[in-house]
Amino acid sequence: MSDFPSTSLADDEYAPDQEAITVDKSVGDLAVGPAGPRVSRVQGSDDKFPIVAIGGSAGSVVALEQFFAKIPVNCGMAFVVVTHQLPTRDGELAMVLQQFTSLPVVQAEDGMTVRVNYVYVIPPSQEMSLLNGRLLLFSPTQTTARRLPIDYFLQSLARDARDRAISIIFSGTGSDGTLGLKMVMENYGMVMVQSPNTAQYDAMPRAAIATEFVDYVLAPEEMPQVLLEYVERPLLARPSRAEAESQEKPAHALDKILALIRAQTNHDFSLYKRNTVLRRIERRMNSHQIKTFPSYVRYLQENPQEVEQLFRELLIGVTKFFRDAEAFESLKAHLTPLLRQKPNDTVLRVWSPGCSTGEEAYSLAMCLLECLDEVDASKYLKVQIFATDIHAESIDFARVGIYPENITADVNPERLRRFFHRHEGQYQIRKEVRDMVVFAVHNINRDAPFTKLDLLCCRNLLIYFSTELQKSLLPIFHYALNPNGLLFLGPSENLSGFQELFTPLDIRWKISRRLETIAPLTRLVNFPFSMSRQQTPLALPMGSGGMAAPLLSLGRRSDTGVLSALVQRMLLAQYAPPAVVINAKGDILYVNGRTGKYLEPAPGPSGMNIYDMARDELNFELNTAIHKATQQQESVQVDNVRVKTESGYQLLRLRVKYLQEPEQLLGMLLVAFEDMPTPRKVRQGKAEAPGSDLSRDAVVAALDKELQYTKNRLQMTIEEMESSLEELKSTNEELQSANEELQSTNEEAMTNKEELQSLNEELLTLNMQYESKTEELAQAANDMRNLLDSTEIAIVFLDNDMIIKRFTPRVARIINLLPSDIGRPITHFAPNMRYEHLVEDVRLVLDRLTTVETMIQTTTGEWYAMRILPYRTLDNYINGAVITFTDITSLKRLEEQQRTDTTNFVAYEVENSLGMLLAINRNVKVLAISPAFANTFQLDANAVKGTSLLKLNSGAWNQPALRDHMLELLAGEVERFDNVTIEARFEELGRRVTFASRRVVRRQDQTDYIVLEVTAMEEVQR
Repeated sequence: MSDFPSTSLADDEYAPDQEAITVDKSVGDLAVGPAGPRVSRVQGSDDKFPIVAIGGSAGSVVALEQFFAKIPVNCGMAFVVVTHQLPTRDGELAMVLQQFTSLPVVQAEDGMTVRVNYVYVIPPSQEMSLLNGRLLLFSPTQTTARRLPIDYFLQSLARDARDRAISIIFSGTGSDGTLGLKMVMENYGMVMVQSPNTAQYDAMPRAAIATEFVDYVLAPEEMPQVLLEYVERPLLARPSRAEAESQEKPAHALDKILALIRAQTNHDFSLYKRNTVLRRIERRMNSHQIKTFPSYVRYLQENPQEVEQLFRELLIGVTKFFRDAEAFESLKAHLTPLLRQKPNDTVLRVWSPGCSTGEEAYSLAMCLLECLDEVDASKYLKVQIFATDIHAESIDFARVGIYPENITADVNPERLRRFFHRHEGQYQIRKEVRDMVVFAVHNINRDAPFTKLDLLCCRNLLIYFSTELQKSLLPIFHYALNPNGLLFLGPSENLSGFQELFTPLDIRWKISRRLETIAPLTRLVNFPFSMSRQQTPLALPMGSGGMAAPLLSLGRRSDTGVLSALVQRMLLAQYAPPAVVINAKGDILYVNGRTGKYLEPAPGPSGMNIYDMARDELNFELNTAIHKATQQQESVQVDNVRVKTESGYQLLRLRVKYLQEPEQLLGMLLVAFEDMPTPRKVRQGKAEAPGSDLSRDAVVAALDKELQYTKNRLQMTIEEMESSLEELKSTNEELQSANEELQSTNEEAMTNKEELQSLNEELLTLNMQYESKTEELAQAANDMRNLLDSTEIAIVFLDNDMIIKRFTPRVARIINLLPSDIGRPITHFAPNMRYEHLVEDVRLVLDRLTTVETMIQTTTGEWYAMRILPYRTLDNYINGAVITFTDITSLKRLEEQQRTDTTNFVAYEVENSLGMLLAINRNVKVLAISPAFANTFQLDANAVKGTSLLKLNSGAWNQPALRDHMLELLAGEVERFDNVTIEARFEELGRRVTFASRRVVRRQDQTDYIVLEVTAMEEVQR
């Protein structure tokens, strides 16, 4: 079966070749799902499959066991396990995981292709990345304490697998993985985190949750079910985007979603790239198992917290210190000449829009300080950096400037020492650097830009904006920069269509210089904030200006920019009649034109109500027209209405229009006042309006009409009061029912209170028991500590990974340990002893459960008896090793003194003897000879000391019989021997020598010296 082919980064689903699909019975077979029969994703198929990266460190093995125990064989995913492992555990994790799952578990090798339904484990002391579906291994360049293998792999996974990437963070210490999961989220992947209360070490899960870019927080055994549902639904159940466009109308639903976000957060995302926004929305829909866009719109309406979560996800800030380090080095090279050209005592202004949590802004500050070091020291330049973002929480975080310890992977030690200081296990930007940066909430596509800038750094922000917004922002960037100012963009952004405004300095890293050209007026007037779709409040202050611009902003935005809006406003002010917008109660919401001839403020503390402000002649006709337009929801027109003004009577046409669109104005009324041609006699009050009748019958009819209108209004008021009364009765009944429920709840609460009191008493009893146990344990710990200290024995307790758990103070004389070294491997320390096999002996004890004993000497000359034995728990479980060092220096010195005394005694006895005596040590070297022996065999007593017996008298003593007897003495097989005769030639004389011997025992029945005595000599016939 062939390897799975390299994956593609394209967004469109890859259509597999049907002939290339094979089914491996050991991995997967034909399965039937909701959509009917399908071929499972199996090893060797060309289908794209999700890749699940699992990160963890301390305590993650338990979580891995619970997770893989519930993963089916035919899961359709590949798993890559990236954990912190000791260099000595090569291949062990893969063997352990294989016991928990039926999936094949292999240790990753360089260049290995990722295949579906496989589990890959990172090798110890290696860093791993993913490229085109292949695993690549690298030797780490950082120290063990600064390595972040999980972040390193997740970043490559996010770039390679994109929306097929899934990140899971299990138990562990530190914050490794927080940066990588942000990139997974940025590329539309999914993030799971182990619930902290189920983790043995919750530092990594809590650090991941603190990023707020987590989809699920679950126990390990609950993750497989959610993971399988998430993976299957997007691939099988979710319709394609083209189908969704036609069937579910996401374009219309998208507008509603953006309107909900705008209403709650006051931020407009309509100018963001459509695909980007859709993918973010689809991610949230997947998280809640929502299949259609209209359903998600309804979910957003019912759950305001989901609107806030979607807003945060649209603003996901994947940033880090010195992102693309080569880019910042190139920026420094172009900044240094700019700083040299700046006059002394001037301000260097920098703007960083979209700063997120501030890493990029502080990186710019550090680069500028480093560049200033290279400029003339006598020059003083004040640096002012404006860092802005639309997310207020990110701005608050950036102002504090406290970041986790994993930034050591991006910030070198020199910068850490100079620009940071440790703060409760984290790193905080020094105050002198924080003072250089001004953080503020600012919307780049709505608010005015900062100007007179020397550097504008806008990296990886424009890629999320539509082409229309990008073309509007780049001229503004040109306007905001000083002559020869620098523009620093992201590697995926460009200046297409604006080459006349900027000249490139570094094409790869998108560093450009502002040209001395003037941007065309048509581009400058299309200022970004004029394109915002901010929702205009409906209750607007009254004024004499036109209403055209606000009404237009409530509808669809005009694409002609500010110029067309100004022209429209002028035209409407000149030719549109005076008008007001009111609600159904008559409250005036907006005024257009000069309405003073028809409306005037009512005396007293009156509100802005058209019924109170209308002139007396308008009351009847205005009431009738508004009532009719409201009831029939149509436009009403009344002609020849006579109104008394300051210049006389005026005939007007009264129009009342019921508004049904745009959506924001639904249910409101537009009341317009149009002057009609008025004859002079009517203006002067000498005649009635055309069509009027002064007869008695006409007056009676008018009064009857007004009376009928008043009766109708009265009847309507009565009906409304009766309806309100019914509602009040219903509300009263509901309140009574609620009161009964509250009483019942109160009784239940009292019962619960009694149960809690009883439970509290039980807890108090248990607490007393635990306190007693704690005191006993504390007493036992004190006794144990005093016992260990009183014995003056150096003891080190290790776990199974040779991590130091505890040690006594005397260990410091042998191994340089401090209390802060608890938790570190013993392999990190060089012992102060002349013994090189300590680590090997510990491994031998852990592997074979044997005991190792030996004597060692320290570099200071002290002697210790070292003993290594397994650490056994009360339930006979091996949980590490114990190393004891017993001081035997005094015994060694006593032994040495005894050896010296014995040597001196033997030498004295021999040298003062009248017989022919010879003393030798265990190495058969001469210790002393008597004068008689020296004279007989013609030897110099002082010269032969330390000479081998077998070399005396030209080797005459090198006799096999003599050697055999001496070996028996040294071995302790015999105590002495007598009358051993050897024949040897001494000089020119042949002699036959007969001698006796005895051994001198010094310690433990060990022979240290042998004394030979010549008992007889006779000449041998030549």
